[in-house]
This record gives sequence, C-alpha cells and structure tokens, in this order.
Amino acid sequence: MKPATPQRDPVAEAFTEGLGLLRGNHAFAALNFTVCRDQDCEQAPPDGWAVVDSAGTVHANRRRRAEPAEWAWVLAHCLLHLGFGHVPAERGRRTAPDAYLRTARCAVVNRFLATFPTGRAPFELPPAVPAGDEEELAARWRRDGLPRIPGTGGGSPDQLLVPWPNWSEPEDWTTAFAAALTRTMSAAMDVAGGRREELTGERLPERPWTRALNWFISSYPLLGGIAAGITLVADAELARAQGISVAAVNAEAGEIYLNPLRHHTDGEWRFILAHEMLHAALRHGERCGARDPYLFNVAADYVINGWLLEMGIGEMPEGLLHDPQLAGLSAEEVYDRIVRDQRRIRRLATLAGKGKSDLIGEPLGRPRDYVDLDDFYRRGLQQGFELHQRERGLLPAGLVEEIRALAHPPLPWDAQLARWFDEFVPSPQPVRSYARPSRRQAATPDIPRAGRYFPPEEVACCTFGVLLDTSGSMSRQLLGKALGAIASYAAARDVTAARVVFCDAAPHDAGYLPTDEIAGRVRIRGRGGTVLQPGVDLLERAEDFPPGAPVLLITDGECDVLRVRREHAYLVPQGAGLPFTPRGPVFRMR
Repeated sequence: MKPATPQRDPVAEAFTEGLGLLRGNHAFAALNFTVCRDQDCEQAPPDGWAVVDSAGTVHANRRRRAEPAEWAWVLAHCLLHLGFGHVPAERGRRTAPDAYLRTARCAVVNRFLATFPTGRAPFELPPAVPAGDEEELAARWRRDGLPRIPGTGGGSPDQLLVPWPNWSEPEDWTTAFAAALTRTMSAAMDVAGGRREELTGERLPERPWTRALNWFISSYPLLGGIAAGITLVADAELARAQGISVAAVNAEAGEIYLNPLRHHTDGEWRFILAHEMLHAALRHGERCGARDPYLFNVAADYVINGWLLEMGIGEMPEGLLHDPQLAGLSAEEVYDRIVRDQRRIRRLATLAGKGKSDLIGEPLGRPRDYVDLDDFYRRGLQQGFELHQRERGLLPAGLVEEIRALAHPPLPWDAQLARWFDEFVPSPQPVRSYARPSRRQAATPDIPRAGRYFPPEEVACCTFGVLLDTSGSMSRQLLGKALGAIASYAAARDVTAARVVFCDAAPHDAGYLPTDEIAGRVRIRGRGGTVLQPGVDLLERAEDFPPGAPVLLITDGECDVLRVRREHAYLVPQGAGLPFTPRGPVFRMR
C-alpha cells in the first residue's frame, strides 16, 4: 500500500516564498524578528494579513491568501514599524497610541516603501501621502479628520505594544535597522562604483582613503554631507603629471586628487581628506582675491591644520604646516603676517608639494555637469554643523565663525554695483522757483505756486565716467552684461548722460552718451592691446568732466597697473584678478 501523498498548502507556500523575498533584502534580514503562524495565535488579525509587536514577532493570518510579492510587502510594512521606532521594546506596562497616530505611522511606512520597493501592496494605496512626520500628520488629522489609509491589520491595529521580559535587555530595533540600511546602501554604492562584484558579492580590497571618506559619511556629521558629494581620484599618472605630492582639491569639480603611491595610516588619510574638504567648503580659492594664490594657500593651511588638531580628526602627517602662535587667526590675518617673509614661506610645502598650491582651479579630466557650488558647500557645511553640535559638542571658534558667515552669502555683483551708484553717483534734485510757470489748483486759482524744475548746472554735475576695456581678450557677452547694468542703474538715478572712453592700445573718447544708448548703440572702436592708464588720464584732464564724478572701469583684468586719483570702482568677470592692489571696490560679474 502506497503512503499517502501530503497535500500541498498553497497559502503556506506563498507565505514562505514571500518571506524568502523579504530576507533577500539585507536591511530587513538584519532585524532579529520571528514569525508566528500558529493556528491558535490570538494576536493574528482575523480579517487582516499580519501585525507586529514590540517584542519583534510578526503574527500572520494563516488563513489569508496572498501572492508571494504581497506577503513580502506585508512583512516589510510590519518590520518598518519596528525599524522606525513605532513599537519600541520596553519593560513594564505599555499605553497604546490613538488611531490618528497609528494611521500616521502606517502612512509614513507606506510612503517609505514607495521609494524602497519590496514586493507589492495587497490593497490599493492612496495616490499620495502629505509631507511631514508621524506627529505632524497625526496633529493635522486630529484637526481635519481621519483619512482612510490601510494597514496590514485589516480592521485591527497592526502595531502591538507588549512588555519586554525582565530577564533580558530590550532590543534597539531602530539602531539595528539604521545600521543594516546603511550597510545595504553602502553595498549598492560599492556595486555602482565597481568596488564589489554584483553577482558574486565579492568585495574588492578597500583603499585606506576610501575607508577615510566612508568614515566621514557615517561617523562625522560636520563633513559627512560634503564627503558624500566628493569624488576621490586616485591616479598615479595624473598625480605625477600635475606634480601632486599627496593631495589636491578642485572645489568646482567636487574632486580630491590623491597620489596612491604615498603610504599613510587611516588616521592620516582622514586628516588629509578633512583638510581638502575644508579648503573647498570654505571657498578659499574664491576668497583669495588679489592676494598671491600660493601664499594665501599656505595661510589657509596653517588655519585648517590648527583646527583639525584641535578637533582631533585623525593624525597630522609629518611635514604639514602648523604654528600654535597663529591659533585663533583667520586665513586673511595669517596672510598679512606671512607675506612679509615671502622668501622663507615660498620654501614651505603644502599637500600638493613644495612651492605648489593644493587648490586647483580647473578640473583634471573630462568636463561634467555641476550643481551650484556655493549652495552645495554652504548647505552641506551648515547642516553638518547643526548635527555636529547636537552629537559631538564644541568646535574651534574660528571655524564656527566662518561657518556662520556662510549663512549670510555676499550680495550679488549687480546689487553691490547698485549700492555704489547710490553712494557716489549723485541724482539731480529738483528745485522750486516762482520764476517758472506752475499749474494752479482749481480750488485756489488766484494763488500762484512755485514751479518745479532741474537746474542745468546741477544736471551737468550728476554724471559718471565709464572706462571700457575693448581689447581682444574681452568677450561680447561680458561687454553686453556690463553695459546693460550700467545703463539700467544710470536711468534709475536720473542720470541723463555718462562720459564713455573706449581703451585698448590707445584711448578713444566717445564723449557724453545718453544712458539709454550706452547698451544699445555704442560702437566699439578698438580691438588692440590693453593699456588703460591713458584713458584714466584723459578723464582726469577733461575740462568738461566734473572733478567729483566717479569712474567705473570695466576690464577682464589683463591690463596694466592703474593709478586713479578720484573715486572709482572696477567691474571684472568672476574669477578674474587685477595685476595690482585696487584702491576702489571690485565688483565681479557672474
């Protein structure tokens, strides 16, 4: 007689297959949960799929039919209640939350599963969940009414609070899930970056600089946001070609270039990467201005290295710049001190090498699309600063001041130029005189009133000079942007005409031009070299140019050394420098 063939249980098979799909996700598999599908389980929902309790047990309805992908979604929903801290493990009596908070928690879990797909929902989900966390959603729905957002418990709550036994320590479900989720995302980034084989899961040897960068992302909030957006380029041939001894940074490309032939400990690589990230985040390349770039780089190195030693980030490699007597000074203040001894300072070495700057202005490699740099570094450093204050405490006072200064970015160049016009370019003021006719009011036609007019002599004094560099190095886009801004601000100040001089190899006096013609009908005369001093002298000697009128010089910086004796300002492209120390303000066009 043949033994009876055991009957198949399609419900149990679908559940087992769905549980396997869930355990294939490393974030959920790391949670130490158990599953109960007993016939006499009192916690299982009678008309739902499953519920989860604070002890880490998922109680599934063994009579409920669902596809494997649906069971995977249901189990993931329950485990997210654990991972999000909705059912924390605690000893003693527990108080269950109200329906509004339970529904809000289900809504947050469903919203997360929409971006972290695991299976599919066994019921129809709302098209969208409002923004906000659980408490915000619960408060809103207590005021406006409870919407219909399903959970996995059917008509019963899918979150159960049970007391933890006294003989063991309660599980920290939130920390366990966060650590597992971090490992999962790190593994995905390893696959995308080629550091892990996708099929076999075999991890390639991790470089010490990669470990240092990952440490910032996972363990150091101040620089974690910036580290997540930085690309490490460890190429020996590139480092040799560019003369990079240890490291250099390009803030515009968001890349740190490393010499992989240099051997440093993990702590020293942390120090090196933090050094370069602070260079980029604090915009030292932009703050250099008309200073010597290498000397300003050295000054910034003294400041950054002092901060890193004070914060205890890694270990400072041998040979880097540090002077305790410069503690508390900014990079600009240190520059003013060391610039007096240039012969000694130029023999010092940065991370790029002796006499080389580790601030690189152009990307080393193919061009790519970038986000707004100022916004990226400012937001990353400020958010990291807030997290660091909450978790790790105090920072050097000088670094705190510079981070807070980033919260108030400088005015754009056109707003600064408008302020300069308001301060130095006078606007004609009307006067009233009985010598001019005036319209009389209808109520009092017999009472004469003074007329309002602009005296010609005052109108003639309300002007300014424009010295325009028309050499071959000036672009048409730059000229158009500069002249358009000048024309708009002159019209806003009621300036009827401005004295315009075109200058390349020789000055060309265009005389007084109406402000509405400066941008539209100006004909540029010369396209030769760049010698601007004769144009400045022409304006200063002109008898019809008021002695108190200011001069605006528009150039790309590739000019001679200028001496201007009256009030003046410079309008140059972003990133351009002047070959001398300017006495007037410098506005940089973007």
